[in-house]
Amino acid sequence: MARRRQVYEGKAKILFEGPEPGTLVQYFKDDATAFNAQKKGTITGKGVLNNRISEYLMTRLNEIGVPNHFIRRLNMREQLIREVEIIPLEVVVRNVAAGSLSTRLGIQEGTRLPRSIIEFYYKNDQLGDPMVSEEHITCFGWASTQDIDDIVALTLRVNDFLSGLFLGVGITLVDFKLEFGRLWENEDMRIVLADEISPDNCRLWDAKTGEKMDKDRFRRDLGKVEEGYQEVARRLGILPEAGVRDMKGPETVQ
Repeated sequence: MARRRQVYEGKAKILFEGPEPGTLVQYFKDDATAFNAQKKGTITGKGVLNNRISEYLMTRLNEIGVPNHFIRRLNMREQLIREVEIIPLEVVVRNVAAGSLSTRLGIQEGTRLPRSIIEFYYKNDQLGDPMVSEEHITCFGWASTQDIDDIVALTLRVNDFLSGLFLGVGITLVDFKLEFGRLWENEDMRIVLADEISPDNCRLWDAKTGEKMDKDRFRRDLGKVEEGYQEVARRLGILPEAGVRDMKGPETVQ
């Protein structure tokens, strides 16, 4: 079967045209980047694991009524998704101080925040994805006030659900990044969750030991990067004892 036309290539994924209008095929790469692509490398099997983890989490979120672009997994590295108009924002949720928050504000990493914080960043690699306010977002037309309200409401639901889900398997959801898009159906538009949810864009720590099981192992040269991703999948119950291999995906999400 011939490869379909490539639509877009990012740091961790490639998008191809889908088999039907309004769909895309999302391919997960093993490439890894950090610090706005200043550090580059490869994490063996990352694409396979992220495909499975994101499939599982997007499916669970759909079950509780969080709309997203995921339709079904196609194979080890590809999933079928709905084509959306990506809103040029990265929405970061912080539950525990880590990363740039600790650096910017001098808060010790690992400090539990009094409440979850939502931050917005403008998606632009050349500018280093700068932090922006709601005033910037509405002024430059990236999203309307209603769009922002919808994004925040969905983000809080995602955070509540994923925090509980991960805690149930002994993992603390420290912080994570979400992206959203506009899904057009006839003349109607709604905001839906897009991109992926995986150890690439979540900080996931062992709830007892604080051991990192995410891309920080790559960023900080901690070693055993593949093992960290595999442990997340194992705890979620989606990594068989035989190791990483292809498995039957769920039924199509309507």
